[in-house]
Amino acid sequence: MTETRVFFYKDDDGSVPVKDWLAQLQRCDRRAFAQCVAVIRRLAFFGHELRRPHADYLRDGIYELRAKKGRVNYRVLYFFHGRNVALLAHALTKEDVVPDADIGRALIRKQRYSRDPERHTHEEEIDQEA
Repeated sequence: MTETRVFFYKDDDGSVPVKDWLAQLQRCDRRAFAQCVAVIRRLAFFGHELRRPHADYLRDGIYELRAKKGRVNYRVLYFFHGRNVALLAHALTKEDVVPDADIGRALIRKQRYSRDPERHTHEEEIDQEA
């Protein structure tokens, strides 16, 4: 099995939404951060083969990585580009279903990425140190 390369989506203004969300999570809840990093690493290892409970397909090419701490659900929305590249597009904390607005945000980022992958790719290792 070929490892999937996982990148962060980068907005036009240079911000990296999932990276920023993870940095905030790391500051306020180290265990939740560690669980999110672990599931991202699973995505890198298993790629398209990753399934529930760690990942699920939402719609229109958007998937969710699933982490949980207590009753809090953490989700990182992502999409694939080709066979071995995944882009982390959006992240949220949810109680029930992933809101359509969040899926819509991920879809817009997927479209932007498809038009100009180089401009919208941020490659960086996820720092597990607290």
